[in-house]
Amino acid sequence: MGIFTKQWAKAAGVRALKTVAQTAIATIGIAAALDSVNWVMVGSTAALAGILSLLTSIVGLPEVK
Repeated sequence: MGIFTKQWAKAAGVRALKTVAQTAIATIGIAAALDSVNWVMVGSTAALAGILSLLTSIVGLPEVK
């Protein structure tokens, strides 16, 4: 059985979504401290973090046997 199961997709998706949210919050916080939030930068940084999270999940997820 391959790693790309429904359970894997759900677990990887949840991890990626959490990573996107955490990255967006951190980027907004840093940008706000500098007095200018660049929303394109926030979106692109968060999206890249989500993609990297999914790629990292290919190696394995502890919650998926």
